[in-house]
Amino acid sequence: MSKLNKKKVLKWMNNITTGILFTVLIGMLVVVVMSKASGGEPEIFGYQLKTVLSGSMEPGIKTGSIIAVKPGGDMTRFEKDDVITFMAEDEKLITHRIVEVVESGDNTLYRTKGDNNNAPDMDPVLSENVLAEYSGFTIPYVGYFVNFSQSKNGAFLLLIPGLILLCYSGFVIWRALSELDINNKKNKNSVKENAEVS
Repeated sequence: MSKLNKKKVLKWMNNITTGILFTVLIGMLVVVVMSKASGGEPEIFGYQLKTVLSGSMEPGIKTGSIIAVKPGGDMTRFEKDDVITFMAEDEKLITHRIVEVVESGDNTLYRTKGDNNNAPDMDPVLSENVLAEYSGFTIPYVGYFVNFSQSKNGAFLLLIPGLILLCYSGFVIWRALSELDINNKKNKNSVKENAEVS
């Protein structure tokens, strides 16, 4: 009886582990394919996923996180304490908090600051350089993986666990089919024996 319970527990653990590994692999594969197809960061349900590579917004947004930002709309609508993603002069994307809104003629400018920085950013941000608003959604540390997977070495190394998981899945399916075949043979033999007895 205890052997049967152990077998069931092991089988459930095996199925759960396989399911988790398969889900993670598929999820990462989707993120990588979407980022390659879009030529940059992937987009899901109208939100762009951005990788955070600096600690300027810690502790709220940790280095290596993936964040969701909402692009589009009126870029003059933002207020103090909103977190925006903007293009800096060196063509670099930055996500910082607005500390002051400045109206200058027809232009709206934002003074920004990283939560972890001691001082505001040197240059104010023109509203037309704002690309998106931070939604508040973040997944810590996954950005490291996505960033690595977008490199040539990362894409190649992703194939290895994928192939291992594929082989393992094939083995599990083969073993399940073998058990079914054995059970079918046992059932046929028992039916045959019962027919001979009667």
